[in-house]
Order: sequence, then structure tokens, then C-alpha cells
Amino acid sequence: MFRVDRTQNRLSRLVQKRFSDLNLRERDHLQEWLANQPDALGEELLIIQKEFDGFDATRERLDLLALDKDGNLVIIENKLDDSGRDVTWQALKYTAYVSPLKTTDIVAIYQQYLDRYCGGGNAVEQICEFMEVEDLSEVVLNPGNDQRMIFIAANFRREVTATVLWLLSRGIQAQCFKVTPFMLGDELIIDVQQIIPTPEAADFMIGMSSKENEEKATQDTQKKRHKLRYDFWEAALEQLRAEGVEIYRNISPARNHWLSAGSGVRSCPYQMIFSRDEARVELNFGRADAVENKWLFDQLYGEKDQIEAAFGAELTWRRMDANKQSLIVYASPFDGYNRDIWPEIITWLVDHIRKLEATFREPLARLNHQLRNHDEDGN
Repeated sequence: MFRVDRTQNRLSRLVQKRFSDLNLRERDHLQEWLANQPDALGEELLIIQKEFDGFDATRERLDLLALDKDGNLVIIENKLDDSGRDVTWQALKYTAYVSPLKTTDIVAIYQQYLDRYCGGGNAVEQICEFMEVEDLSEVVLNPGNDQRMIFIAANFRREVTATVLWLLSRGIQAQCFKVTPFMLGDELIIDVQQIIPTPEAADFMIGMSSKENEEKATQDTQKKRHKLRYDFWEAALEQLRAEGVEIYRNISPARNHWLSAGSGVRSCPYQMIFSRDEARVELNFGRADAVENKWLFDQLYGEKDQIEAAFGAELTWRRMDANKQSLIVYASPFDGYNRDIWPEIITWLVDHIRKLEATFREPLARLNHQLRNHDEDGN
């Protein structure tokens, strides 16, 4: 690895090091880095426990336990300068140990992690946010035998790489990441590279999985729900356009449980929500700066009586002090997955998103003007 000196138009070689030379330890350093930055492994992962030892009849500990975006459990085994000979055997044992875990078990494990390492939080809410679902019942956590293994080390022994390749050929998801420390003066730089399967070969290795696994994936319940939501939004958008609701004029149907449209304030969209139990409309304050979100919410809350009078009903005001975002919501219960009542739900959504937009149009424009003036003044 090299540093580019652009003024001299020259390369400077970074000094490759061993973890042991730098007095870096697996648990105190590498594990902590990955626990706090799991996307260093090339994907979004939710770390739900570290040093997990919740196995029956054994006190063995796996390094990190995570969820991926498909709800699969991911066993992450960290080594430093040498993978050792037995890391695949360790990971296979841990994978077998966690394979029976149910959704309630996973929630409890993650709640313990939040309470111990993150100062608390709601495990169910955070898993739903990570999985991008409205309700935890919409996904299956730890389905079937789809657990995954990730191995991390500076160097891998042949017996480890051979075993991982064999597991991949049998449709078992496993990856090896080579992690290398470099020094640039006093600065420590870590290079993380996936070596098995290589990114170029990943699709080929996936294609080697069994026909049975492929058929199972195509029949997954989550995909059915995605199709159902897409069909719903397609019908809803058709009616919105027919009734002249302009904010959704250029929006396309999606598989998510929400559909957003601009409010005129950056990152504060109007949203229609379609779930199994209810439909709702809301104004979502989701700007990058939490202070700005709370300021916008508080300014509008100061006009609560006038706003609710204009809307024609009481709204639910969710400041959510522990989160970055805030919401203003109006909801109604519906059996959302009953296609026979979709016309009724869509009519309700069209009526109330129109009211919501009309109610907040002037207050939002006024507050947006204040925000822009604040930014221009640099205060």
C-alpha cells in the first residue's frame, strides 16, 4: 500500500506491520473496531452481541454475533496475525449452537447488548429500523439453515481456506477477510479486504448452492409481502394522480411499507404508511442534524391548536428525544393485507395526505425560510 505525495508526484510505501509488533489485541482492539464499524466488512450488519456465551452446556464464546439485512445470523470470528488451524471448527460449532435461536431469543440477546454496551435502547425498534420493516412480525429472523460465517485474520492457513471453499461449494455462506495493519508515521491504518470468495467470484460461488436453497429463497414470505406492497402502492398512486394530489405526481411504487413525497423542506418528507394493522399519514423530520429536526418539531408544536383545527383532527406528536428524527402522525386501524378493503384504505390515505399537505404547507414554508436565512448568516 502506498501514499501519494501529489506535490512531488511520488509514491511512499506504507510500512506493513504485525498486530503483535504494535501490541494490539484481538478482543480489545480488532473486535472493538468491527463492533463499532461493521460495514468495514462490505455490508450493513447489526451487531447484536459480543463475546456471546449463551450456549447450553458450554462456556465457549464467539467473538461477534450479528444480523444481516436478510435476517440471517452472522458468526464473526476474529484472529490477528494467524488464523490458526481450528477457527473453522470453532465457527461451525458456534453456528450449530445459534441455529435454534428464535426471534424472541435474538431480541433478548440484543437487548442485553444494548443495556450493557450502548446505554440502553429498544431492541425491537432498532431491529425493525435495521430490517426496514414496520413490525417485527413482517420478517423471519434466523431462518432455516441460512446462518453465515465470517473469518478475519492477517493471514489464513491453507486448511482454513480449503475448508471455507468447500463450505461455499455446499451452499454454506462463509467469507474470509484479510486485515492488515500499516503505519504512516504515527498513524495506524487498517486495510480490510475480502479474499474468499473474491468479489469477482462471489456470484459464481452463490450459484453453486443447491437447487433446494434457491427454491426456498424464491418462496420466502418477505418477497410475497414486497409484492403485496408494490401492488398496493401501484393502486394508491393511480388514485392519487386521478384526484390531482400533485406531491405524488412523479413518485413510483415501491416494495417498502412507506411512500414518501417532498414537503419543500429538505429531508422532511410527507409519508403514507401501509402496514398489516393500520394506515397512516405523517410528516417525518429526518434531517442530518437532530437539533434542526427538534427545532422544526417544536416550532410546529407551538402552533398545535391551530394546526389540528386546520387538519380537522387531533394529531399524534412524537418528538422522540432519544432519536434523531421526529414525527407528526395521523393513523387509522385497517386490515391492511386484506385486498378486498384496499379501495377503502386508499381513499382514506388520499383524503388525509391531501389534508396533511394543505395543513403544513404554509408553516413549513415559513420555517424553511428561517432555516435558510440562518444558514446564510452562518449563525
